[in-house]
Amino acid sequence: MALHFELVTPAKLVRSEDVHMVVVPGTEGEFGVLEGHAPFMSTIRDGAVQVYKTEGSAPEEIQVRGGFAEVGDTGLTVLAEQVVGEDG
Repeated sequence: MALHFELVTPAKLVRSEDVHMVVVPGTEGEFGVLEGHAPFMSTIRDGAVQVYKTEGSAPEEIQVRGGFAEVGDTGLTVLAEQVVGEDG
């Protein structure tokens, strides 16, 4: 099973893919999301979103600045105010 992950800024859709797990820098601490996670929302702090494409793989880190994350029936959406190193 895969988790559908989307990373969005106000300017564009940065990433949309199926992955194994994502670790998000929440304002109350980091949290990991796998397929089937209970729905919830959280604000995020500046930091690295860690994307694990497959189980046991090394994470890809994407630096984000502020925003919030939502886990729902369709997967995880991170709405970041800014993605460092990306256009937009």
